[in-house]
Amino acid sequence: MSLIPSFFGNRRSNVFDPFSLDIWDPFQGFPFSTAVANRPSSARETTAIANARIDWKETPEAHVFKVDVPGLKKEEVKVEVEDGSILQISGDRSKEQEEKNDKWHRVERSSGKFLRRFRLPENAKLDQVKAAMENGVLTVTVPKEEVKKPEVKAIDISG
Repeated sequence: MSLIPSFFGNRRSNVFDPFSLDIWDPFQGFPFSTAVANRPSSARETTAIANARIDWKETPEAHVFKVDVPGLKKEEVKVEVEDGSILQISGDRSKEQEEKNDKWHRVERSSGKFLRRFRLPENAKLDQVKAAMENGVLTVTVPKEEVKKPEVKAIDISG
């Protein structure tokens, strides 16, 4: 954990991580609350979903990505592998329809699109990627190829 405060929001991805290809928003985390509050409600869509939280762990067998996508159906989320090495996870949460007789007291749930991209290591088996969704968590499993240990052959020394 860094002792230096982050001016770029509360992102888990590391700027120096070569595998993370997050789209950086230079204005994320700045206090524009007065400007946002004066905009019409149709323009005030919250975009926290744009920062869908993802955990990436590596096991001896696979790379496992867990994505928090509460309230989304599997049809609203897309998992793709592009350019042979980039895992792309995207989705869209539609804004709830406003009825004439509705009186909103608070709107905190986010709506909008999100897109996260990760460069996969060379040992990823891209033809065997699997994705499953349960209780608002998308789990993407990318199996790894076995790393072949170099064969060592002992040579007898004569003499």
